[in-house]
Amino acid sequence: MTEETLRKLRWRLVLGAGTEDLLGGLPAEGGWEEREAALGYLYNREYGSGRNVRGPEGPGSLDPSQLSVPDWINAVHTLFPRRVIERIEKDALERYGLEEMVTNPALLARAQPSQTLLRAVLRTKHLMNPQVLALARDLVRKVVQELLEKLATQVQSPFLGSPHRRRSYLKVAKNFDVSTTLRKNLRHWDAEKRRLVLKEPYFHSRIKRHVDKWQILIVVDQSGSMVGSVIHAAVTAAIFFGIPAIKTRLILFDTSVVDVTDYCTDPVETLMKVQLGGGTDIGQALVYAESWIENPRRTILVLVSDFFEGADVRVLLQTTRRLVESGVQLLGLAALDEGANPIYDKEMAGRLAALGAHVGAMTPGELAEWVGEKVN
Repeated sequence: MTEETLRKLRWRLVLGAGTEDLLGGLPAEGGWEEREAALGYLYNREYGSGRNVRGPEGPGSLDPSQLSVPDWINAVHTLFPRRVIERIEKDALERYGLEEMVTNPALLARAQPSQTLLRAVLRTKHLMNPQVLALARDLVRKVVQELLEKLATQVQSPFLGSPHRRRSYLKVAKNFDVSTTLRKNLRHWDAEKRRLVLKEPYFHSRIKRHVDKWQILIVVDQSGSMVGSVIHAAVTAAIFFGIPAIKTRLILFDTSVVDVTDYCTDPVETLMKVQLGGGTDIGQALVYAESWIENPRRTILVLVSDFFEGADVRVLLQTTRRLVESGVQLLGLAALDEGANPIYDKEMAGRLAALGAHVGAMTPGELAEWVGEKVN
């Protein structure tokens, strides 16, 4: 796309619909139509508060009973860079009074908990007053609890071990081995009475095969596009943390690194500490994670990122090479959520894969299966 074309598209977004004859239409690809819809949802209010406008998910209005604001917030944070987001949020609050999500406790109190709402809360919590923030925390807890209940079995099952059977002389009902008893006593079949005589019952004991403790470092990019992955990473880490065979550490990063392992058992607290947006220094985060590695050959490092490195690429590549050569299982995930639909820097992901990292996109259940295969 030429600079001239890009300039026209930007002016088309500024001026809005109705300028097609002068500036041309919007491309079908690249998210330009979605950007126009998101801007129109807010700035079309210039033409009157009663005008019905179309947001990213369909018709919207200022009626607070129709909670379309979370969808709009999520669209804005997905489609625009940070500097533009800050201006849009400022206009929404100060110019158009679009304050439902950050100043209206009654609206938030009756809102239906959902992951869409959770993402919107995480993106706007820095704007909330204390009363609304307390209600938002309750919503976060409800959504997180639903996720925990949904994902717990998927994540835990690869680590529960498989039952091993051996002969036991503890003759209790729960240890009774029906199939072995029948097989071993077939020679005692009484044909006249048509019954099987059990001369010798057999019993077994169940022994869980537990794995030796491994170390899992989950390193998560806090950039705005990764919010869904951040949510699922926090919940998945909390479940991993409760598995005795695994020693888990959770690390968040942008241009700074925040170790939230102390809050790992409470994903709500982890998420309330998330600072979405800002720059990205993946190399620095990997260097920090590397400092916690105890035994490289019994370590899995899960990097959840879109791989758009904002710092010196050499640090990222050198650290990746060092980790892989030391024996660390390095898994780069462009997405960790239910959809596993990634948007990422394919060129950088390819360079990491060429150095020996595993790169892909997974659901939390798929991640648990992958980790379970490596650990077992």
